[in-house]
Amino acid sequence: MPFSSLGLSPALLRALSARAYTAPTPIQAAAIPAALQGRDVLGSAQTGSGKTVAFALPLLQQLAQVAAEKPRRARALVLVPTRELAAQVGEEFRNLAQHLDAPLKVSVVFGGVSINPQMMGLRGGTDIVVATPGRLLDLLDHNALTLAGVQALVLDEADRLLDLGFAEELARILSLLPAQRQNLFFSATFPPAVQALAHTLLQDPLRIDVLPTPQDRPDILQRAIAVDAARRTQLLRQLISQEKWSRVLVFVATKHAAEIVADKLRKVDIDAEPFHGELSQGKRTQVLADFKAERLTAVVATDVAARGLDITQLPVVVNYDLPRSTSDYTHRIGRTGRAGESGLAVSFVNAGTEAHFRLIEKRQGLQLPREVIPGFEPAETAPPAAAGTGGVKGKRPSKKDKQRAAARGD
Repeated sequence: MPFSSLGLSPALLRALSARAYTAPTPIQAAAIPAALQGRDVLGSAQTGSGKTVAFALPLLQQLAQVAAEKPRRARALVLVPTRELAAQVGEEFRNLAQHLDAPLKVSVVFGGVSINPQMMGLRGGTDIVVATPGRLLDLLDHNALTLAGVQALVLDEADRLLDLGFAEELARILSLLPAQRQNLFFSATFPPAVQALAHTLLQDPLRIDVLPTPQDRPDILQRAIAVDAARRTQLLRQLISQEKWSRVLVFVATKHAAEIVADKLRKVDIDAEPFHGELSQGKRTQVLADFKAERLTAVVATDVAARGLDITQLPVVVNYDLPRSTSDYTHRIGRTGRAGESGLAVSFVNAGTEAHFRLIEKRQGLQLPREVIPGFEPAETAPPAAAGTGGVKGKRPSKKDKQRAAARGD
């Protein structure tokens, strides 16, 4: 099925051709016609399946067909959980809009940087706002924009935005939006509690669940290595060296762990940098640029890097600390094996996290053998008293959960 069969304008088809997008992915083929008709959509598809294009194309076409008011008022709002995802989504909108007859202004706003340039950029209005919740509320408090003219709301990575960590911010934003609007919610995972909340916000939505076929399923080899918690860094250093990993994204539970592990890797001449929500936006941007350009071997990150980051040909992801939820496991390992490439996802499992990893396996439909690397045979036989690197996530967020959410959504 070609994009031309979906009812898209010649200008958008030209932009797709320029981007070498030859045919729609399943989520795009299902969502674009429905969104063009004005329907609410609740779309679930695997990481890397083209969800951004699935909502960007119909929004651009709808906005281009109706002349903007003078002065402009935001007509489409896209909410995302992280700064990096905001930048990527904004770039995609601009690339797809470049051949439209009437130019559309896309404003990308997020925390971690000065608010003043973003306020200046909104002078004269805008057509599309891509924002993290916290910074959007800051701009609204400064009267830098209004949401009274929003015709369409998109929640990208909706499961995270509907998580309790964002509940207050999202509730306030929703209260400022027109009641009559189109809603497009997309994510790779929709836990039952999130589905229930989403259905209270959407009007007769088209539910799209794109399950990967064996051909579409990411080619990710998953390994579980048994190792004592205290020896994980040594093992990580050995694996990077012996298995000749050119680049590896290492997930840890806290910003402190990110700093410590990255520092220990640098001490053995492995080019490594931490990546977490308390770094300045300039530093985060630089780390990602260096990683993508292969100037870094390892980036040691909190879950701020698990959502939306598209790092082409990333060969390896390591769960140094296990994720606190099954959905986070999906998002973490989804950073590798993208765009038809193969990838490797390694999880370190110790006596204190074995039960949690079995839960992840059960919910993922996995059963991975526990590898033991010579020289790193685990000695622990019972959960250590101070394990604390991530347990089963409950219904109520912990203080640490709230801090992580705040870091992701500034």
